[in-house]
Amino acid sequence: MWVSPEDVLLAGALWITERANPYFILQKRKGHGDGGGGLAGLLVGTLDVVLDSSARMAPYRILYQTPDSLVYWIIAHGTSRKEITEHWEWLEHNLLQTLSIFENENDITTFVKGKVQGIIAEYNKNHDVKDDDDTDKFKEASAKFRKLFGMPEEEKLVNYYSCSYWKGKVPRQGWLYLSINHLCFYSYLLGKEVKLVVRWADITQLEKSATLLLPDVIKVSTRTNEHVFSVFLNINETFKLAEQLANIAMRQLLDNKGFEQDRSLPKLKKKSPKKVSALKRDLDARAKSERYRALFRLPKDEKLDGHTDCTLWTPFNKMHILGQMFVSTNYICFTSKEETLCSLIIPLREVTIVEKADSSSVLPSPLSISTKNRMTFLFANLKDRDFLVQRISDFLQQTTSKIYLERELTGSLNSSDDEHGSLLSSSPQHSLGSEGERTFNLNDSSVPTATQALMTMYRRRSPEEFNPKLAKEFLKEQAWKNHFTEFGQGVCMYRTEKTKELVLKGIPESMRGELWLLFSGAINEMATHPGYYEDLVEKSMGKYNLATEEIERDLHRSLPEHPAFQNEMGIAALRRVLTAYAFRNPNIGYCQAMNIVTSVLLLYAKEEEAFWLLVALCERMLPDYYNTRVVGALVDQGVFEELAREYVPELYDCMQDLGVISTISLSWFLTLFLSVMPFESAVVVVDCFFYDGIKVIFQLALSVLHANIHQLLNCKDDGEAMTVLGRYLDSVTNKDSTLPPIPHLHSLLTDNGEPHPEVDIFKLVRGSYEKFGSIRSDVIEQMRFKQRLRVIQTIEDTTKRNVVRTIVTETAFSIDELEELYVLFKAEHLTSCYWGGSSNPTERHDPSLPYLEQYRIDVEQFKGLFNLLFPWANGAHSDPLAVHFFRLLDQNGDALINFREFINGLGVLCHGDLTEKLKLLYKMHVLPGECVSAHILLTVKKLNTPDYRHYLKLWNQETKPKEENTKELPKLNQTQFIELCKTLYSMFSEDAAEQELYHATATVTSLLLEMGEVGKLFSSFSRKDHNMEVKSQPSMCMQDTDPKTTQEAGSNGVFQQKDQSNTFVHADLEHKPSGSEEGKRDEENEELPPMHDIKLEDSSPKDTGTSSAMLISDDETKDDTSMSSYSVLSAGSHELDEKLQCEDIAEDTVLVRSDNGSGGERNNRPHGSGPHDRGLPHSTSIDKDWAITFEQFLASVLTEQALVHYFEKPVEVAARITNAKNVRKVGRPTLSTSDYEISLSG
Repeated sequence: MWVSPEDVLLAGALWITERANPYFILQKRKGHGDGGGGLAGLLVGTLDVVLDSSARMAPYRILYQTPDSLVYWIIAHGTSRKEITEHWEWLEHNLLQTLSIFENENDITTFVKGKVQGIIAEYNKNHDVKDDDDTDKFKEASAKFRKLFGMPEEEKLVNYYSCSYWKGKVPRQGWLYLSINHLCFYSYLLGKEVKLVVRWADITQLEKSATLLLPDVIKVSTRTNEHVFSVFLNINETFKLAEQLANIAMRQLLDNKGFEQDRSLPKLKKKSPKKVSALKRDLDARAKSERYRALFRLPKDEKLDGHTDCTLWTPFNKMHILGQMFVSTNYICFTSKEETLCSLIIPLREVTIVEKADSSSVLPSPLSISTKNRMTFLFANLKDRDFLVQRISDFLQQTTSKIYLERELTGSLNSSDDEHGSLLSSSPQHSLGSEGERTFNLNDSSVPTATQALMTMYRRRSPEEFNPKLAKEFLKEQAWKNHFTEFGQGVCMYRTEKTKELVLKGIPESMRGELWLLFSGAINEMATHPGYYEDLVEKSMGKYNLATEEIERDLHRSLPEHPAFQNEMGIAALRRVLTAYAFRNPNIGYCQAMNIVTSVLLLYAKEEEAFWLLVALCERMLPDYYNTRVVGALVDQGVFEELAREYVPELYDCMQDLGVISTISLSWFLTLFLSVMPFESAVVVVDCFFYDGIKVIFQLALSVLHANIHQLLNCKDDGEAMTVLGRYLDSVTNKDSTLPPIPHLHSLLTDNGEPHPEVDIFKLVRGSYEKFGSIRSDVIEQMRFKQRLRVIQTIEDTTKRNVVRTIVTETAFSIDELEELYVLFKAEHLTSCYWGGSSNPTERHDPSLPYLEQYRIDVEQFKGLFNLLFPWANGAHSDPLAVHFFRLLDQNGDALINFREFINGLGVLCHGDLTEKLKLLYKMHVLPGECVSAHILLTVKKLNTPDYRHYLKLWNQETKPKEENTKELPKLNQTQFIELCKTLYSMFSEDAAEQELYHATATVTSLLLEMGEVGKLFSSFSRKDHNMEVKSQPSMCMQDTDPKTTQEAGSNGVFQQKDQSNTFVHADLEHKPSGSEEGKRDEENEELPPMHDIKLEDSSPKDTGTSSAMLISDDETKDDTSMSSYSVLSAGSHELDEKLQCEDIAEDTVLVRSDNGSGGERNNRPHGSGPHDRGLPHSTSIDKDWAITFEQFLASVLTEQALVHYFEKPVEVAARITNAKNVRKVGRPTLSTSDYEISLSG
């Protein structure tokens, strides 16, 4: 490529001059290509890799130099000799003559530089290359990355790092390339080359560790290998980026949203080169936004714009607190450097004034922000205040325009603002006293709707109205009201250590719903989506699917002991919330345990509030918990095991032996202890969870184990351990609860032993903070990442095992072979998702489908696998055959095939007998070319729904006895026969016995042409004898023609072919004479050709039975039968001279097979057989009346030993799989190995 001219001081060092003229020099780098320059070349090659000079230095370059100057200018470089030679020739032809005209050397230099820059500008303009400030070094690294590993343009490099890779006990210094979908390593040391490619989706473990010898190590594990990298300049940055890219890959395996999310990134836009800083910055920004959203519980689409150090004036303690301000599209947030001191969330929808206050020595660069509820926040020590104010003003403008738009859209729903008002108001009395009862009745008027929290309707007071418990509850309410007065109320409240103290003492019953909304962040989504829930309920009511069935089944199991769910109102509210959520998020739909959590939310919050709390839980606070495979809960189970090993090591081994941790953690985590603790105690856990997140659940679980450590150590089995823990949890009480005791279901099921002494829930929670409060949220996220890799890869392995187990009985492949093939099939699927294909990846990959349907490939990917694995594939001619094959395998016509369909096709080619293979080849060509018959279209419409039962039915039909299938095969018309001949000719182009196979194919083709002609004559005569009243059905894709004309023309054509059968060329089939030529020939040959004078020997009625018996013999005698059929034909066609009479021929003779014998003519008789077809024009030179049957095709092939040997040749499946693994590396022609072992050369 041409490069912007740069001066070079030492033109000769490390370079060899290959061509030169007075102005230009073409050089090659030492150590590259053949004859690498001995030891010097080896050293240069090694230095290039180690010092990264190869990222800047391509192996070839062109220098410009004026004769009298010592300064050289590099004007072009190239990665190949061909590329650099093109540039050199262009210079010689276009510039050399021009340069000799100039007298001044400076003019020459200026001219050459201008010319080269003009070429670059023209190229960029033509190729839509945008200007960017990317460094040449990184561009070179990207180009080198793609060249070394054969990656396409779509595979974007994110960054690359110098490091050592440990191959055995030897470190190899080189470069680690991290791209969107792969981790790659390249090293070249003293002639030894090492390449490594690992797909992020195949990584099972990624960890940073330190040993005595190697202080900083990154260990990357796949299912088969472990790779160790060390000697990093910046190990933390490298590891964070690797972790993030692996996380994205896991997300893609988990659900479709991963691919959708990635497609939104700029890196996937074609023809738009991105500089490393932009791509890396994009990923860094994504990571920061995720941390920001988690820290302040913000909606999942909120993106961080920036953050800056500052101080915040806190009026409650008259201090300036040092911390960080975060600004995003809709929020301004603050958190103190000292973690628990103070945090603040200000939604821009609440902001009324943002102004710069006067600076002073006490308050440098202050910024004042006022909100609707008359609170003012004073920030100071802002470094770039003017810029910050401008950004906030821009976001504020967007926010106000959004609010006006929403008001216009919602119109009559403005009353919902009153509902939200209670949460944002500065008046505690208004907030707590008003229930905001707005009635909306979205379904049948006979069903009441919950316009307030169910607890307020079903609160049963004890007889003594003012007992000590109520007095304590009243004091709690007062404490919270005082807190609101001092620290503010609603979403803009200062959150401090005091807030946490109040939460740990328990939230009052009357305030629970409001504070849950506040702490979970659900209040923000509810405020910005007025009317959303009502619309969702309206849309989802009356709709039925799998989720609604499961919801109906579980409705009456949700807190059945509570009076609120013993009548239709509570049940109906629960139904609406769960159904609305299932429609909002079909990826989750409904999962068991959601009903228990939602019923508790409904007790304390209004229906719409409960819905938004459920959204916060499922989508932010407990990510992936409630999908079909409860991945999030399994991940946290792994995290809990790690924490148990660290915090209660003496108990860990015992628990692992008993297998208890996995049993307890799922039920504890999925329902937030609601299903295992008495209700009034469990809601205290939920209070803390909404305030402090998942760490509360881990702390509490560890506390429960710690409290029962001695009893658990003495347990003999898991049942005993579960009883110990169950009795302990049943005894957890809430003495402050004003609720009447609700019988706990779990306690009714435990044994009749001594009841456990009561445990106070507040002491238990406080104790968990004291003992295990050091667990940090960011550490939990780190552990979650590690466990997510393990869990998702385990799920993938389970899927693979289940798929293999399902189809191992249907195929001759071994389990190991099937597993290897599944890995290749899945890799091909993922490749298309990465780099695009003819169909949308999200349609192909759906983890909620049955195992067999989870990965599917389209025709483009099938072509790739066909070339690598299928014995019939061969070079340039493979694609058309692959398309035919794909169409045959795609039983439901959705243009995608699953693994079972793929294996079914491959199995026939690898393990089928001769007849099965030929039948498959035949069926591939019976299918229509471009058009689809009516019955196929109908099938597509019926089966487009991904219902596995339809597939099972189809495959049951496919595996019926062979004889039955053979009988049902339709005839092959002439167009399809021509395609079949093309296929046969192209199949042998790289075979050792190529010539022999060509001759055999020519003989078989000529033979079949004759058979088709004879068959056509018989059917023609029989039609005449029956007054053309034979019923016919249209064949696939056949058009009406005049049978007589085509018959005669076709007959002549056959004999022309037959005359040269020994040197048969299939092109003759393609270039048939035109209609006018045929007409001329017909005039010249008015009498019938000799073929009409054929009579079969022994065709008397007495032999009919024998003939039939031969034809439907089983597979053992099939070969002999077919041979004898052929000998009858050859004898008859040359020796008999009597006129052919229809009645002399047995109907089931193999030569004709025109009726009941094969079933083919009966089912697919060509058009043109009725009298109404007589007058149609002769539109094409293809003979539409001509047809052959499968039996004729089989019989003909069996006459040629070369073809029989070819089709009976055993296939080395293991060798093909190994070769595919070595060659296939997603979309590239050659590479090391699939599971990305290292190739060493040199």
